[in-house]
Amino acid sequence: MPRLTFKQRFLDPRSPSRHPRRAAYALPTLFTAGNIFLGFIAIIRAIEGALLGATGQLGNNPHFEVAAKAIGVAVVLDGLDGRIARMTNTVSDFGREMDSLADVITFGIAPAVLAFTWGVQFVKGVGFLPDHRAGYFIAFLFLLCGAARLARFNVQTNPVPKNPGRPDRKYFVGLPIPAAAALVAAVVYASDSVPLVWWTLSAAWLVLLALLSFLMVSTWRYPSFKEISLTGPRSPLTVILFGALIYLIWNYSQPVLLAISSLYVATGIAIRAGGIIRRRFRPHPPRPQPAEHQVT
Repeated sequence: MPRLTFKQRFLDPRSPSRHPRRAAYALPTLFTAGNIFLGFIAIIRAIEGALLGATGQLGNNPHFEVAAKAIGVAVVLDGLDGRIARMTNTVSDFGREMDSLADVITFGIAPAVLAFTWGVQFVKGVGFLPDHRAGYFIAFLFLLCGAARLARFNVQTNPVPKNPGRPDRKYFVGLPIPAAAALVAAVVYASDSVPLVWWTLSAAWLVLLALLSFLMVSTWRYPSFKEISLTGPRSPLTVILFGALIYLIWNYSQPVLLAISSLYVATGIAIRAGGIIRRRFRPHPPRPQPAEHQVT
């Protein structure tokens, strides 16, 4: 008996056109529903963290920590639901729209609320943050740019980045909103979930949020890992690298997760800067000289 592939296991044998089983469509939807649930938990915990900080407890805030972890786990689920839909051949318009709505909640609203409550709300009235209006605006800007990034992703079939790379590889045009939310959550988690109270640190935090907002709506190239197959064979080196990464995250989760998210965000900036430098210092071909008229 021939061995069935992963995709063939989800096919309905009674369907003449070999459509997937009806139950197979529920599998990616469960991951999307889990994504929405984690976004809801992150929003609720961020509000509870703000209420706890309002009582004067400005040390380690467990509510902010749970909110950051919920966003981090949602990033993993968001990367799996699309892959599972493609692996089971259950990609649908409904699932695509559901995934976008989930991303707006979990990677737009939740990190915006967490970013404000953790990084702005408890700052003393010093400097340019006397009444938190800048914090309100930039947190909203993060949400607005994330929603615009998702809308652009939905309507463009084959977007071309401003600095196109190799044609045989896939790229994201602009920073994906899960990556921006992951960096927000990683910073909060790496700080032991202690809210900011100094206006200088809060100003740097708002600059970072503004940078993430710009990167999401930019047309800069970011690497995509969609070509990596979860069911294909693995080399020993790949297994070792994955094992080492899991060990580091398990034992040193705060600095490792912050380094991974920061490195990915910086990748697009480095690629764009490298392209500008190469074009500036690339030797230009000599201009053609006008032909001299010969007198006969």
